[in-house]
Amino acid sequence: MTVVHRRFDVLVIGAGGGGLRAALQLASQEARVAVVSKVFPTRSHTVAAQGGVNAALANVTPDNWQWHLYDTVKGSDWLGDQDAIEYMCRTAAERVIELEHYGVPFSRLDDGRIYQRPFGGQSQHFGGAQAARTCAAADRTGHAILHTLYQQNIRCRTTFFDEYFALDLIQDEEGHVLGAVTLEIATGDVVVIEARATLLATGGAGQLYRTNTNARINTGDGLAMALRAGLPLQDMEFFQFHPTGIAGKGMLISEAVRGEGGYLVNGDGERFMSRYAPKAHDLASRDVVSRAIYTEVQEGRGCGTERDHVQLHISHLGEAAIAERLPGIREMCQTFLGIDPAASPIPVYPTAHYMMGGIPTSRDARVVVPAGSGEEAVPGLWAAGECACVSVHGANRLGGNSLLDIIVFGRAAADDIERWLQEAPYHRPLPEAAVARSLQRLEALEQDDDGERPAELRKAIQATMEQYCGVFRTEAKLQEGLAQVQALAQRSLKLRLSDRSRIFNIERIEALETQNLAALACATVASALARTESRGAHSRVDHPERDDAQWLRHTLYFHQPARLEYKPVKLRPLTAEPIPPVERIY
Repeated sequence: MTVVHRRFDVLVIGAGGGGLRAALQLASQEARVAVVSKVFPTRSHTVAAQGGVNAALANVTPDNWQWHLYDTVKGSDWLGDQDAIEYMCRTAAERVIELEHYGVPFSRLDDGRIYQRPFGGQSQHFGGAQAARTCAAADRTGHAILHTLYQQNIRCRTTFFDEYFALDLIQDEEGHVLGAVTLEIATGDVVVIEARATLLATGGAGQLYRTNTNARINTGDGLAMALRAGLPLQDMEFFQFHPTGIAGKGMLISEAVRGEGGYLVNGDGERFMSRYAPKAHDLASRDVVSRAIYTEVQEGRGCGTERDHVQLHISHLGEAAIAERLPGIREMCQTFLGIDPAASPIPVYPTAHYMMGGIPTSRDARVVVPAGSGEEAVPGLWAAGECACVSVHGANRLGGNSLLDIIVFGRAAADDIERWLQEAPYHRPLPEAAVARSLQRLEALEQDDDGERPAELRKAIQATMEQYCGVFRTEAKLQEGLAQVQALAQRSLKLRLSDRSRIFNIERIEALETQNLAALACATVASALARTESRGAHSRVDHPERDDAQWLRHTLYFHQPARLEYKPVKLRPLTAEPIPPVERIY
């Protein structure tokens, strides 16, 4: 097995919006930046974000960052850290205008300003009207942002390692992160990339579930790398189910559809959301709408011959408006359903979409671990985007805040890494033992013993998660689910390959991804079992109420050995008045 060594100032693992935003700033300051991505960068999952990015620009309706702060805290069901949320909301307008100056082709109002649409969970301060806070490039906003950031990185001569799989972080005995061990998919060669600063920006793990909106690449690789390095994962029980996935398929029908005026109807022809969210109706937060749809179907009011979904209507918007503002959604429905939503309703049902939990970080994107009565930063390591948990989303993310998250904290990471590079001007010695452990993991897949195939085990993980850790949860189901995913995790250590070739061995990559998913399944179910309350996306049938006295705290899951620790939610913003927990009603 060939092992190659490379050296850079900064290693960014993941070429989505968070990673590319950080890389662009650092490369423009003449740092030597390497970006590792297991796909070509413009195929990173940011490209799939449709509806828009939130910022209180007030181009369409009155708005300000304080209302954005309140909406995000409320949307998080008071599990979000209010200092981090204020930081994100106060800087949102500046970050979006920065994207515009980079060249992101936002949709425009007649006067040339950025077009904004309403999204779920946004304030109703204007005589009952919904705020329009979500800045959009039609329904391809993530696509526009990602391509723009990639082009700007090319201009700044960022070094890209396209189609490389990140295996493990490299740490020395003092806990400093010194880079990562990667695998070149095309050749099977191992490439050790040393760096003075490493940023994890690897996205989420939607492939934990069989029905999901995520790309096949979303297998939580960065989170699993953190677990193997002895770091915790925070709030993994909170997994968002998007209310409007294409029924039976899972592909995302953006919240932008409801923001433009689309509405949901059950099998009785009723616009049922007024019963669940009497003020916000179809633009309640995602967890509320998902539970409403699930309940309608479970109680026999679904649509279709199997009564297993509801319908999303947009034909009343008119063909011209749909073609201008929702062209991607229309094309998707025509391609995958054979229908034109300008004439026919769209069948929808909740689908796994987004992780609110992740690698715990500070506001400057430094990865942090418990230390005494507080926490301390892991030297040389940062995380941003869906793989990180600042926590700005808490128990439930508002639509439009995910793209904001990656650009705000991608920038924050770059700012802090710039300071770190000044303080740490030299590379630390590389411990060969850390590289050897990664090589042993690869060699274990080459053994001749009988073992399971990766594809079958991945299906088992997905089916188990869907059955035991879905929209509604109970202690009995979670206990059974935990036993099953722990057994699957043990089986994942004995995967075997039918293809032993080096060149473009996709089965090897799938085996490594499956091992990552197995570890994250354990983290998710164990955290969900421990939290005996209902909050945001975590809905316990046996504990239907939110319990602020006991559970106004974050979970921290450690993998080896498996255990949970806790830390308090930060209820005080940086400058604004604290927003005390109240009943969450839409």
